[in-house]
Amino acid sequence: MKILVVEDEDGLRDMVRESLEKEKYIVECASDYQTALTKVQEYDYDCVLLDIMLPGGSGLGILSALKRLRKQERVIILSAKDSVDDKIKGLDMGADDYLAKPFHLAELHARIKSLLRRKNAHGDTSIILENLVVYPDKRQVMVGDTEIQLNRKEFDLLYYFVSNPNRLINKTSLAESVWGDHIDQADSLDFLYSQVKNLRKKMKQAGAVPEIKAVYGFGYKLIV
Repeated sequence: MKILVVEDEDGLRDMVRESLEKEKYIVECASDYQTALTKVQEYDYDCVLLDIMLPGGSGLGILSALKRLRKQERVIILSAKDSVDDKIKGLDMGADDYLAKPFHLAELHARIKSLLRRKNAHGDTSIILENLVVYPDKRQVMVGDTEIQLNRKEFDLLYYFVSNPNRLINKTSLAESVWGDHIDQADSLDFLYSQVKNLRKKMKQAGAVPEIKAVYGFGYKLIV
C-alpha cells in the first residue's frame, strides 16, 4: 500500500510520513508542485494526500493531471480549515475526501483505510479470490482454514497481486509498489525474484487456487 504525501510544510510532512511508515505503508513525499507532478506522471500510488497551496502551483493542478492520465489513485485533500472554495473545487474535480488542517493523525489513518478498502475490496475489509482470503487490516492470509505465514514484503507483494487479479504486471511496477519509487534505479531486481519465488512456494504448499505466473521478459500475473 503506497502513499504519496504532497505537502510543503516540512514539519507536517515529516510527521505524517513517520506516522504512516509505522503503519507499514510505503511512503513517498513531494514538497512542491513540480516534484509532485513528476511523481504522479511516472509512478502509481494507492492514495495521494494532497495539499492545495504548493510552491510552484496549485494542488488542484495535480488532481487535474491524475484525472487526465486516468490514474486510479484515491485522493484526500489536505488544506486550511477556512479554504471552503478549495474543498468544493477539489471534490468537484474528483477528489475522494477532504481533511482540514490541523487534523489528528488517527483521523487521517481512518480516512486512508476507508478509502483503500473501498478501492481494493469494494467496501469489505477482506479480498476473496477462490479459496484465498486476504485481510489487509490484519495483514493476514488464509487458504481455507490454513493461515499462510508471510513476511512483510511477501504480504505486500500478495496484496498488490490480489488487488490486480488477472492483470499482467511488469517487474518494475511491482517492485515500486512494495519498495518505493527509487527502486527503478536499482542495478538488479534479483531481490524481487526471490521474494516472489518464496511467495509462490508458500501459496502452492497451502493449496491456494490462485497462482502467480511468471511472464517471460515482462513480469507476473495472478491467475484466478
